[in-house]
This record gives sequence, structure tokens and C-alpha cells, in this order.
Amino acid sequence: MPLTPILLDWLSRASHALGFETIDRFPAGHPYARTRWDRAYFDIASDLKPDAIERSLCESIANTPSVFVHILNPTPSMQRTLLGVIDTRLRRTCGAPSDLVALLIEAYRSPHTIEARPGLRAAIEATKGQDMRERVHATLAFLGAMPAAFDVIDVN
Repeated sequence: MPLTPILLDWLSRASHALGFETIDRFPAGHPYARTRWDRAYFDIASDLKPDAIERSLCESIANTPSVFVHILNPTPSMQRTLLGVIDTRLRRTCGAPSDLVALLIEAYRSPHTIEARPGLRAAIEATKGQDMRERVHATLAFLGAMPAAFDVIDVN
């Protein structure tokens, strides 16, 4: 048997264990194993624990919210981070951050996206077939109608 495939397999495992490779998902068996992200936008080392992975992704969203589009099935914490950015922008400007709300709406196209707020999926699905602008306004109305819609401390 040639030594090359064995050596390459060993090097790959060592590289992964040492965190030299980047990953694009949580480990198998993790509650958010369906969550995926584009490695081109998120440099997540393979040796990070799931909590550190999620924190890193949330920090990226907080710093550059438009990267949310490069996450499939975002976790509730990731969605709450985006909601926090939306809330901050609503407080600081006259207009609504429609582009960010549209990203949230698009995330719910997947049935595997777990709700960050009770009733959010139903509110978004109720606007299916409408113009995106109308969907954004309806989603903002839903979020605004919720008591303390954004001011929730995440203990995860």
C-alpha cells in the first residue's frame, strides 16, 4: 500500500486538530449542526469549541451585519445579534434598516432555521407572496409589538 494517502490523511488530521484549517459548520451532533457559513467570510479555526465558534460568528455579525447573508440556518444567538444591530440603527436614524430585516426574512426561507423569538416564523410566513418592502414593514411591526423585542440578555 502506498504511503502517500496515509501520510496525507495523517497531515490532514494534524492540521485540523491544531486549528490550521477553517471550518464551515458546527460539529456533527451539535444542536446547531445544520448551521453553515461561507469560509470566505468567516475564518473559524477548526480547533475552536462550539461556544467560541458561535461567539466569533456573532462578533462578525455585530461588526459587519451584512455577513449574515452568508450564514445558512443562523442560530438564535446570531439572529439576536442581528436584531440588536437593527434596533441600534432604528434608534440612531430616521429610517428602518430594511436591508438587514430582509436578511432575517431570507434566513427563514429554510425550515431548519430555529426561531429567535416566539412567533417570528409565523409572522414572516404570513407575509409570503408580498413585496419585500411590505414584508420588512410587517416584520418590523411584529418585532416592535413585542415587549422588549430586542432588549433580551442572551445566556447561552
